[in-house]
Amino acid sequence: MIKRNLIISIYFLMLSSLINAQEYQSTWESLDRRTIPTWFEDAKFGIFIHWGVYSVPAWRKVESRRYASYAEWYYARVMDNKENGGYDFHRKNYGEGFEYRDFAPLFKAELFNPKQWAELFKKSGAKYVVLTSKHHDGYCLWPTENIHKKSWNSGDNGPNRDLLGDLTKSVKNSGLKMGIYYSIPDWESIPRKEDYSEYFIRKEFVDKYGLSPETYRNEVLLPQLKELVENYEPSLIFSDAGEWLYDDTFWKTKEFLSWLYSKSTVKNEVVVNDRWCKGMPGNHGDYYSSEYEDAQLDKLTKPWEESRGIGGSYGFNRAENAEDYSSSKELITELIDIVSRGGNLLLNVGPTADGRIPVIMQERLLEIGDWLNVNGEAIYGTRKHSVSSIKDDNQNLYFSSKENELFCMFTKWNGNIEIDLTSNEKVENVTLLGYNEKINWVVDDNNRLIIEIPTLTIDKIPCLYAWSFKISLKA
Repeated sequence: MIKRNLIISIYFLMLSSLINAQEYQSTWESLDRRTIPTWFEDAKFGIFIHWGVYSVPAWRKVESRRYASYAEWYYARVMDNKENGGYDFHRKNYGEGFEYRDFAPLFKAELFNPKQWAELFKKSGAKYVVLTSKHHDGYCLWPTENIHKKSWNSGDNGPNRDLLGDLTKSVKNSGLKMGIYYSIPDWESIPRKEDYSEYFIRKEFVDKYGLSPETYRNEVLLPQLKELVENYEPSLIFSDAGEWLYDDTFWKTKEFLSWLYSKSTVKNEVVVNDRWCKGMPGNHGDYYSSEYEDAQLDKLTKPWEESRGIGGSYGFNRAENAEDYSSSKELITELIDIVSRGGNLLLNVGPTADGRIPVIMQERLLEIGDWLNVNGEAIYGTRKHSVSSIKDDNQNLYFSSKENELFCMFTKWNGNIEIDLTSNEKVENVTLLGYNEKINWVVDDNNRLIIEIPTLTIDKIPCLYAWSFKISLKA
């Protein structure tokens, strides 16, 4: 018996070693065979943070069009943009000769408390956090060793502090996963068009600060990606904008991912999205990504993630007012809708230049956390059910499932809920999450589950905005 147990132990040890030692080649065929670590699909809810030099001016005219209110695009869409008053705003408030890089000394982050941030994110119910280590403006939130980024990083210019490192430590200490966002291109080096006829920013700044695309790739992009992985060991890498112009051959995407999956210290933990290069979105990557619902990904086979701000911008936008922010009810409804379709929600906060998360954003996160304290069982670790949602004038129902459990989340506290069961679904019991009393339910002759929503006083209702029935199924 002891000998048999020893053989079994050795077998599983060898199997584990083989899995850990798996080599991925720099081909899509090989990379696409990788199984995504389960933590990502289990997590369901993460916090995105857009923070940088653009947090100093923190302004862009509010527009109803998707992408049009992004304040983090100040360098490209406000300073020289005469269409929406941005040019006049910059000239009036900072002067004609004030460059974008002149904002860096004003980005002080003097009130930044990474422990408080991590505590807030924990209370929100999020399971992972993603910080912009470098956005399209090229400014780095860590004291990078890269010679081309000297004086254009948080260690040398502005806070004089490793913002990424400090937050990474606090987030990991709080028990959450830490990820990094990294913009593949820099506006100062990468053109908008392949023939170099157009850039995102004024040509004089490209000439003054930029590198050739090839030099940028070889001496900034690839070394920095490895620097970030080796120094901060992220559980997630959210690449961005690589898909705008160049393909995987130019960016050397497959070569980097082969190293990441095969050689790096995070090879068994890390997940990456699909914005590394042209032709990648919706085709390759551990998961697919959308923002402000700009793509319908729930019909695809890969895990997916929707990112958005609480308002219409990722970076803090001083032009936004209270009515420009989504309510807690709207955000919770979006979370359960996304989860019912098999996705994750990455909800963004935009801190101020001095390091504070705006109170209205804190309030939204805390209310989501209160809701998840009651309903988390219907969210975390669940998978898409065969029917994701049922919506009509009387009720909006959203479904998720685990083994032998079906969850029905609803947003209107009235009447009965009716669910058509499959022939394999045999109900054992129905409970309301956060409510300890018996729920009345019946399965009729047509195999339809009818659940009575109880009549309760406001102090007895388990939570606000949306509620969850747990339907236990017979094994």
